[in-house]
Amino acid sequence: MRIDKFLKVSRLIKRRTIANEACDSGRVTVNGKLAKASYDVAVGDVIEIKMGERIIKVRVEDISEHVLKGDASKLYTVIS
Repeated sequence: MRIDKFLKVSRLIKRRTIANEACDSGRVTVNGKLAKASYDVAVGDVIEIKMGERIIKVRVEDISEHVLKGDASKLYTVIS
């Protein structure tokens, strides 16, 4: 699954277009490397998102195309 879609499905970022822009502007890294919106996410990847002053770091636990709102947080584990 593309990283922009994963960020939207997991509800880390609300819209796919915003996730796409975050990737293109260099605010998203995967395993310490800058990630383009087309990067394929795998279970175990560590994603770091810079949102203004905050930095969110998560580990991918599961990948699913469609998830209910209440189950979205099961797709990742927050590291810091």
